[in-house]
Amino acid sequence: MRTTHQIIFIILIILCITLIMKYTSFQLLSGLGATQNTTFRPTDESSTSFTLADFISLEEWTSLLALVEWPSPTHKLSSPVEATDPTKCLFTLVSPDVNYTVGNVLTVQVVARDATGKPKTHGGDFFQAKIYSTEQRASTYGEVIDNYNGTYTVQLALLWPGPAKVLVRLIHSSEAVQVLRRQREQYPDKVFFTGYFKVGNVEETVVCNADRSAWLAGSSKSVCKFTDLGTGELWFCQKPPSLPCDSWVHHSFGGYRANVSTTENSLLSKSSTDVKIPGSDVTVNVLQNISKTSKTNKCLPGLETPVPAGFYFQDKWTSLLCKTQSFTSADQVSACIKDKQILMMGDSTLRQWFEYLLTKVPSALKKLNLHTSEQSGPFEAVDTTANVRLEWRAHGLPLRTSKTPWADLHYIANEMKDLAGGEHTVVVFTIWAHFTTYPLTVYVRRLSIIRKAVIALLQRSSNQTLVVIKSANTGYKDVYGSDWLSWQLDRVLRAMFKDLHVVIIDVWQMTSCHSSPDNIHPPAVVIENEVELFLSFVCPK
Repeated sequence: MRTTHQIIFIILIILCITLIMKYTSFQLLSGLGATQNTTFRPTDESSTSFTLADFISLEEWTSLLALVEWPSPTHKLSSPVEATDPTKCLFTLVSPDVNYTVGNVLTVQVVARDATGKPKTHGGDFFQAKIYSTEQRASTYGEVIDNYNGTYTVQLALLWPGPAKVLVRLIHSSEAVQVLRRQREQYPDKVFFTGYFKVGNVEETVVCNADRSAWLAGSSKSVCKFTDLGTGELWFCQKPPSLPCDSWVHHSFGGYRANVSTTENSLLSKSSTDVKIPGSDVTVNVLQNISKTSKTNKCLPGLETPVPAGFYFQDKWTSLLCKTQSFTSADQVSACIKDKQILMMGDSTLRQWFEYLLTKVPSALKKLNLHTSEQSGPFEAVDTTANVRLEWRAHGLPLRTSKTPWADLHYIANEMKDLAGGEHTVVVFTIWAHFTTYPLTVYVRRLSIIRKAVIALLQRSSNQTLVVIKSANTGYKDVYGSDWLSWQLDRVLRAMFKDLHVVIIDVWQMTSCHSSPDNIHPPAVVIENEVELFLSFVCPK
C-alpha cells in the first residue's frame, strides 16, 4: 500500500509533467495566421495526397473538370511544322455589312493552319481577340469559341461610334497547350522555394515546396512537414543537415527548373507565342445609335459578369455590368472609403491597387512603416480623419518572393476567421498567379478552404461584409505562368464562388483588350480603371 505522502508526490509529478508537455507544445507552435497555429512535424511519409471529397463533392469536381476541359490534337506531333503557325492562320469577317451601328455584333471566323499552310482539323488553339480604335483609345474584349474543327468564331460587340479594327492573337498553339498541361500536372516542382532554418549564428537553407514532388520522391532524406491547424494546408522542406524543423525562420523563391525538350521549347518560343495573326484589313465604321451602352443599375454583390464586361473609350472603362463611377479627385476617393476597414490579400497584382490608393490620396492615407518585406508585406495605411484602415498582405504559401519571415505570410482563410465583419468591412482577395505551376487539385483545395471562410464571414455578418474577388489578369506567356494556365484557374475560381454574395471584378477582359503591351503588372491607366470599378461597389450609387 502506498502512503498518503507517496500518492501526493506521484500526483505532483504527474502535474509537473503535464505542465511541461503543455509548455513544450506551445513552444513548438507558430502561427501562419494572425491567431492560427502551425504544428511543425518532420516526417518521412511517402505520400502526401489528400482526398478532394474532404473539401468538395464529386459532382462539383466533375463539373469543374468539364468546365476547363480542353481538346487535344488528334495525333502525336512528329515535327514542329505540324503545329499551328500564327503567320499562316487567317481571320475574316462573316457576312460583312456596309454600315454598322453601336450595339451591333461583328462575327469573325478564324482558320488555324500549320507551318505548311495546311488547315488544322481539330481545335485546342488558344486565341485572344479584341476590337479597338487607336485614335479613340477604345477597345473591348471578344470571346473566342472553339468549333473543334480547326476554325474558331469570335463575337465582337460594337460599343462606340467611329472606326474600329479587329485584332486576333494566337497565344498558344494546341500543341503548346499540351506541353503546358503536362508540365502543370506532372512537374509541379519546376518552381521551387528556399527555406531558411536558423539557431543562434547557424543558418541552413533547403529546398521547399507545396507538395512532396519529384525532388523528394524516393529520397532517403527526412522531410519537415508543416501543417497549418487553421486551414489544414501543408508545406514541405527537406530537413536541414543539423537544425531541427522548428527552427524555420524565413522563406523565399528558390528558382526555376522546367524540364522541357527542344521541340517543346520551340512550341513555347516567342516566335510562336502571343503573335498577331493576319486577316483582311478589317475596319468597320460604326454609326452612333441613340441607345445607351452603359448600365444604370447599382454595383452590388451577386451580379454575373457579361461578355463583354465593358469597353474602353478615351482610356476610361465603361462597365456593362453596373453603373460605375469616376473618382477623379482624392476627396471623392476619401469620401467613398470613409469609415471602412479594407483588407486586401493576394499577389503583386492586387498590391498595385493598394499602391494606387496611396498615390491617389497621398495627403490623407499615410502608410505605416512596419519594417516588412517590400514584396510580400504586410503593408498598412491609415486615415485617422476619415477613419480608414487599409491593409495589403500576401496570400500565404506558395509565394515567389524575396527572403521574408514566413510568419508574415498568412493564409487568406485564417485572416477571414479573425474578422467579425459588418457594413464597415471590405475584404478583397485574388489568388491565381502563384498557383499556375501546380495541378488543379492543389488550387481547388485552396479555393474550397477560402470559400468556407467566406461563407462563414458572410453568415456571421448577415451579408453586411463586402467581399470582392479580383479575377486573374492576362500577361503570363511561358511554361511557369501562361495565360492559358491563368485562364483555367480563373474559370475554376468564378465557378466556385458563383452563387455566393460576393463581387467578382473581371480584370481578365480589362487587361486582355487594353492597348498597352501585355504585362502581368498592368500600367497605371488600367489599374486606375480597375480600382474605380472596385470603388463603385464600395459606395454604389
